[in-house]
Amino acid sequence: MPTRSRPVSPLDSAIMATTNELKNGMTLNLDGALWNVVEFQHVKPGKGGAFVRTTLKNVLTGKVVDKTFNAGVKVDTANVDKRTMSYLYRDGTDFVFMDAATYDQLPIPEATVGVAANFLLENAEAMVAVHEATPLYLELPASVELTVSHTDPGLQGDRSTGGTKPATVETGAVVQVPLFVSTGEKIKVDTRDGRYLGRVN
Repeated sequence: MPTRSRPVSPLDSAIMATTNELKNGMTLNLDGALWNVVEFQHVKPGKGGAFVRTTLKNVLTGKVVDKTFNAGVKVDTANVDKRTMSYLYRDGTDFVFMDAATYDQLPIPEATVGVAANFLLENAEAMVAVHEATPLYLELPASVELTVSHTDPGLQGDRSTGGTKPATVETGAVVQVPLFVSTGEKIKVDTRDGRYLGRVN
């Protein structure tokens, strides 16, 4: 018998998918919470049915969990709209972004911006994920270029700290840099872990 698809109400923004269709970056709606698929692995054991092992990250809290689904099971996927936006300015605890296509401005709470605030300069572009008019998270480029606003001069031959020292960049974040980096220089920083990637010529 053909399977009947469930009726979709106008209020239902979720789209059904099966666990066989999971992809990294997909957002699932599980028990009313939104989870991003960080990793997934299809497993076909010698005995028993196939299953999908996933690592999921809660979109709002950042909590990471491991969850296993039976292969082919239907799951709700959230309709997440990703838009390119430019960071304009800080307004209290909100970061105000502008949609590059519509010029609409969207205030995003500090908690949603999270560690991305360490790498945001005015007019910097970011991908903003929005679900039902609520901003969920930001995706920054893999690296950004920031100017060192202050760092102590490195002492030649000082290897007690593994050859690095703290440097404050123009966003206020502190990055561990090699001893030869000096105030005023521009450096490239990894936005995922705040790691120094090199000097910018």
